[in-house]
Amino acid sequence: MNRKNKWIIYGIGLSLLLGGCMNMDNANGNGVDEKKNTQDEVKDQYARVQDYKGEGYFLNNGDENDKIAESKRSEVEKAVKDFFLEKYKTEVKVHNLVGNVDGVTVFVESTGPVHFYSYAIVPINKGTEEIMTKEVRTQEGEVERGIREGLYRLIFEEEFKNLDTYLEKVVSEEDVVGRTVESLQNVGGSGSMTPYYSMSSLKSDEAIQPVYDLYMEDHETAIDTLKKAYEGDSFNPDSLRINIMLFMEEKNVDPSETVMKRVVKDIEEMSALPKGTYRVAVNDNGVHKESFEGFKDNSIEQEIIRNE
Repeated sequence: MNRKNKWIIYGIGLSLLLGGCMNMDNANGNGVDEKKNTQDEVKDQYARVQDYKGEGYFLNNGDENDKIAESKRSEVEKAVKDFFLEKYKTEVKVHNLVGNVDGVTVFVESTGPVHFYSYAIVPINKGTEEIMTKEVRTQEGEVERGIREGLYRLIFEEEFKNLDTYLEKVVSEEDVVGRTVESLQNVGGSGSMTPYYSMSSLKSDEAIQPVYDLYMEDHETAIDTLKKAYEGDSFNPDSLRINIMLFMEEKNVDPSETVMKRVVKDIEEMSALPKGTYRVAVNDNGVHKESFEGFKDNSIEQEIIRNE
């Protein structure tokens, strides 16, 4: 499922969930006060994007394992660091531990020049409270995706700097903001991310594959050598998606069509930006605490393809 469809489906699901709560209140004959309480509860699920650092992030049935993992944090951290070093020859720093039904999800950030966020899952034996250090795993393809996206940023450093500078300018001139760095560190875990955008890449991306293979063979490979390995003629813009996510600065303000039009026009017209498929989304001020989600029913979005 591509990322765009994922966001849309999530928004529809949340809408149906909230709508179901409202309808249930009415069906039970509850009055205005009960309806207001339900609305207040819904609002309480969201935090101001400027304040959100991952507090309240939740994985189903993870409370018990969360406590076990925190009590053995040093053991969990060592297991994850060893796993990334052994399997991916990559040093990481651990930011956050969140219990899940089978163990603990550990959010990490790479420390080398190929920068990305990711996570690992460490199983826990609930009966013995043993940290299963030899069974650390990740979701298939997630770390590899993060490395590919980090390599894109590395070999197209100037183009991504231009994009970063442009979005910082938009935020300084318009009534919009981005996510906090702390939220990316603590609950992001999704490849190459900045406060203003994330990336998603396909495993079948032929253009970056030779760069990836060369880098995994030798992490000390010079950047110039990596750049030469890139097969630009094979690039498909759908293989690299750049998901720009901006949020309104003030609460209770609908996403700005003016900001959307400006960003879309600029992305279409500016030179020296990364190639790829851009998804520009402008959201209200709220972030769903339990899921890190910012895209909602009232969010607006548009897609742009840059292949030159």
